[in-house]
Amino acid sequence: MHDDVSLPVLYSFRRCPYAMRARLALAQAGHAVQLREVLLRDKPPELLAVSPAATVPVLVLPDRVLVHSLDIMRWAWQGHDPDGWLTRSEAPEHQALIDANDSDFKRALDRYKYAERFPDRPASAYRDDAVVALIAALEPRLAVQPQLGGAMPCLTDLALMPFVRQFAAVDAAWWAQAPLPATRAWLQGWLAHPLFATAMVASPCWAPGDAPVVFPGQSLCPTPGPILQSRRPVASSG
Repeated sequence: MHDDVSLPVLYSFRRCPYAMRARLALAQAGHAVQLREVLLRDKPPELLAVSPAATVPVLVLPDRVLVHSLDIMRWAWQGHDPDGWLTRSEAPEHQALIDANDSDFKRALDRYKYAERFPDRPASAYRDDAVVALIAALEPRLAVQPQLGGAMPCLTDLALMPFVRQFAAVDAAWWAQAPLPATRAWLQGWLAHPLFATAMVASPCWAPGDAPVVFPGQSLCPTPGPILQSRRPVASSG
């Protein structure tokens, strides 16, 4: 039994894709934390005290504070990675995918989602930018293997999935008929997976004095579930 108040503290916002990727990694690695759900428009002083930028996620450890989602993901598996989630993601091509996701793709995604704020171009132009920045590189990779990590997933799958999820949701009708069958199947597999359900359990906004909320709760799913294990590589259509 762990002492809830001695657990690391994770400041998070449920819908934020950066926070989502951190929760996915912590849950998969089996790290329990005190979850503090915050409203980004009303950031608590306790968050500002440990991270003046007050972005999420923030993981408060006994000896340091991690303020970048990828650092939290790597910490989750550091020193204990029996299933290779971290090691499979260390190849240069994986870092290139993550860099593309967090730069050009994220920039295009924000403009696609909020096209009314950027009226100098139609939403479809920003969507095309996003496809070029990342999605076009995912499709051929996922056409010959079920996960970005290969036969089994890795950090890269969890790092990219929340952002691809946002992209797919902007225009669900377009996404459903786009020539991206392998990427659609990959995303749907993750959305149906128990690990995603674990990471997305709703929690009330935290306030000082609240009883600790332990994440993940009883729904912890530390290993790949049957949905991921049962998928077969999709043959390339040429």
